[in-house]
Amino acid sequence: MTIIYEINPPKVIQDTILSHDQLSESVERLKERATKIGQASDGIHLTDSVLGIPRVSPITAGFFIRNSNSKIRITASIRVRDRNVTSITQTVCDAILLNLNGVLVLKGDTPPSGPKDSGLVPSDIVRQFNEQGFGKRIDMYLSISSNPDFEKMHKKIESQPKGFVTQVVSSIDQVTRMVDKLKPQGFRIIPCVLLSSEKNKKSAQMLNLDWSEYSKDMVGFVKQIDKIAGNVLISSPNDFTGALDLLHKL
Repeated sequence: MTIIYEINPPKVIQDTILSHDQLSESVERLKERATKIGQASDGIHLTDSVLGIPRVSPITAGFFIRNSNSKIRITASIRVRDRNVTSITQTVCDAILLNLNGVLVLKGDTPPSGPKDSGLVPSDIVRQFNEQGFGKRIDMYLSISSNPDFEKMHKKIESQPKGFVTQVVSSIDQVTRMVDKLKPQGFRIIPCVLLSSEKNKKSAQMLNLDWSEYSKDMVGFVKQIDKIAGNVLISSPNDFTGALDLLHKL
């Protein structure tokens, strides 16, 4: 079983300079959570400013976690919506130098302020980086819908990522369909599951997610997905305690 847990790095308060103590406190809290997660899972995935809300760079967060845990697998998201190629290249180089295991290149949510769209396409970035040899130094992933239209995935497939991280899934059939189509082509499929709990209800509503198929047996659902895909990514943005409890049951 390969279980990965998704962590959102600390928020950055705009127009406010964090004091050294505040920054240290945020970093220590991140490291403490990562340590607990590391004892119950195989990997950590760090997000990049979900919903466009500024947060500490996932690469920086990965650096702090890697310093306190040299063995756990760490991957990080990289947004392209509000970045240029030079900035993205530097970020990928930093991830390699800091010994992170992989990057998920994605469009990213629209930020509340600042640049809205750089015009860059994630699959183009992955293809370009693979051509430059980055893919030999670090695993590169793209995101896909939980119900992808395979006929419209040519660009993503041709860019030859290591694999695909799905948006939140709600059924075993969704996972089976993606694995049956993409795994024979050599791609790793990482299904994302949102922990069904009261604290995560707002997140489920925002994602229009119906978790009725698995909410009564979260452990069984995750185990079944892992059996089909070979791994699973657990997301629980508002319920760390519940997620930790689930991880210990798996």
